[in-house]
Amino acid sequence: MASTKLTRTNGTPTNTKIMTFSVWFKIGTQTNQQTLISSVEAASGGSYTDLKIMNAATHRNVFRFECKTTEGNYIDLKFNRSLRDPGAFYNIIIAVDTTQATDTNRVKIYVNGVQETSFATATYPPQNHNLDFSKSGIIQQVGAYENTNYWDGLMSYFAFVDGTAYDQSYFGEVESSSGIWKIKTAPSVTYGNNGFLLKMDTSSPGTDTSGNSNTFTASGTPTLTQDNASNNLVTFNPLRPNSISQTYSNGNNTVIRTGAGGQMNGTQGVTKGKWYYECLIDDYWQYLGWTAPSLNTSQTATCADSSSGFYGLYSNASAVYTYANGSNTPQGSYTTMASGQIWGIAFDADNAKMYFSVNGVWENSSDPANQTNPAMSSIPVTDFLVPAIGQGTNSRSSTIKINFGNGFFGTTAVASSNADAAGHGLFKYAVPTGFYTLNTKNLNTYG
Repeated sequence: MASTKLTRTNGTPTNTKIMTFSVWFKIGTQTNQQTLISSVEAASGGSYTDLKIMNAATHRNVFRFECKTTEGNYIDLKFNRSLRDPGAFYNIIIAVDTTQATDTNRVKIYVNGVQETSFATATYPPQNHNLDFSKSGIIQQVGAYENTNYWDGLMSYFAFVDGTAYDQSYFGEVESSSGIWKIKTAPSVTYGNNGFLLKMDTSSPGTDTSGNSNTFTASGTPTLTQDNASNNLVTFNPLRPNSISQTYSNGNNTVIRTGAGGQMNGTQGVTKGKWYYECLIDDYWQYLGWTAPSLNTSQTATCADSSSGFYGLYSNASAVYTYANGSNTPQGSYTTMASGQIWGIAFDADNAKMYFSVNGVWENSSDPANQTNPAMSSIPVTDFLVPAIGQGTNSRSSTIKINFGNGFFGTTAVASSNADAAGHGLFKYAVPTGFYTLNTKNLNTYG
């Protein structure tokens, strides 16, 4: 949602003293301040409310919930801890009820179902204070504060309740088999006059599905991805140390790399199953494939190193090679990489084979569904393998755009409806029979 926002103006509130927020989000860029939700009384910025992630050298990925008037802060709760996992959907719930006699009961914050109790700053509202966020005429914004601090990651199932303070049990539950906090996609709540539920999954991002028709207006070009709290897709991990400069965007699915070498790893791994993803490249000197992080003895290893754990394809200006943990083999019949190509990578972990396509045509007349003519065989699947890309040994700048099933290369839609057999993901080209999008639902079934 970078450089975009959703806005609406409040009508008559149900109750200006009691409200609840619940939002599921995945963190993107981790270098600038970003806002999940805010409200402003006027463009001059007199009174405001915002939930934001503070990114500075001294408090990276620290969240802060703040309500302020011209007289000062009447709510200011800044976390002591950071939330930094780029591969997870977090859930934050904020329940506010200023009628409570005890000040710490007037604002309760839950992260993944557990109440947050440790704050670097802890200012609670006066009893029976009227909340600006709920007032008539207030402008609510999702994804920005006025025209700044745009949210760079993903959001889904953003709920606001006007008039009731609900605890965490209404929006999520602990999965008994894994202990993981998981979403309730249809919260059993009374939303109140200004309440809304923005699923941000298959309809317009600003469409309210609470029954209130409190629809938001979109500014910029917000995109609806397949990645959401009920089915989490793999992305690349910007926290992994690297030997070259990298800039991540679009939910960590676009990477601008400057320098020579480097290896970028995915946030989900497999030990079995059959998996597919696509890359749009703008240059040769690319490594495309999968890696075994357990073989990474150096966090700054390049894909060509013998300690990289990388298995896949590499191309320079005139030749193509397969790489197996530092050992390379020329592939004379393979297409040399060039700008504008979309490469498909099909990894069969069950049979330890890997296949590659260019613009929908499988290289060397291979057929992943029938296990014929793989680019690589006998890949050791002894530990988790994750998707991986890398830069060649020549110092240069390049941009690679990954489609793990989100349906986008950067912000450009794939303009097709190629899902896997389970109905997940959107790809430019057809997913090979028996192969799947790498996401939590498919991992649970096939991984």
